[in-house]
Amino acid sequence: MSSVSIIIPTLNEAECLARTLRHLTILVPPVQEVLIVDGGSSDETVTIAQKAGVSVIAAKKRGRAAQMNQGAEVATGEILCFLHADTLVPDDLVAVIEQTLVDKTVAGGGFISLMTGDRTTRWGVSLHNFVKSYYAPLLFRPHLFFQGLRLLFGDQVIFARRADFWKCGGFDSNIPIMEEADLCLKLVRQGKIRLVNRIVQSSDRRVAHWGFFKATGIYLAIGFLWGIGVSPQYLKQFYEDVR
Repeated sequence: MSSVSIIIPTLNEAECLARTLRHLTILVPPVQEVLIVDGGSSDETVTIAQKAGVSVIAAKKRGRAAQMNQGAEVATGEILCFLHADTLVPDDLVAVIEQTLVDKTVAGGGFISLMTGDRTTRWGVSLHNFVKSYYAPLLFRPHLFFQGLRLLFGDQVIFARRADFWKCGGFDSNIPIMEEADLCLKLVRQGKIRLVNRIVQSSDRRVAHWGFFKATGIYLAIGFLWGIGVSPQYLKQFYEDVR
């Protein structure tokens, strides 16, 4: 058994959750546990999770950051891995994470997200999101970039040692978006943030809903405004939930 706990925050994710959980059953080595923290879904999300045999926790507070923190509080693994319900991971996920964290100078990391849908792969958006992990910290926090900061986002499957995660305070449960990038800013005090050279597949549902140009514009604007200090609470209005 591995030392990795996977934490999945959910809210009405019935459409994609079963597939995500099926992928987790073939991991070699297997994870220590999978924890679903549900924010009050009105669809079949909870039923799907229960049928899959994973632990389901009712969120005390709705919101990805708060739900992931709640999962981290009860997780028993030495390593925490935060996974979105619409993201598929490689079957050697656990080994890759554990090998990355063998380096004690690395506090956490994430993967390269390839945004895919039923009919297409969003190569342009995926490439921009990959490059953004580097150019955003170089542009807005250059001193931290040279200390090892890479800005990671939710669909990149962020992981960290449980001790380092709590030492920096975990996610800020008061912010509605950019909680992963905010965590990276805090986690880099414990060590480098590593962008692993492996792919995870994330749903393209936002790009499919918005269209390429609108999606790219929103991602750029939110990233830039956050980088210069605009509050995530204000920015959330431009980032609608898409299911």
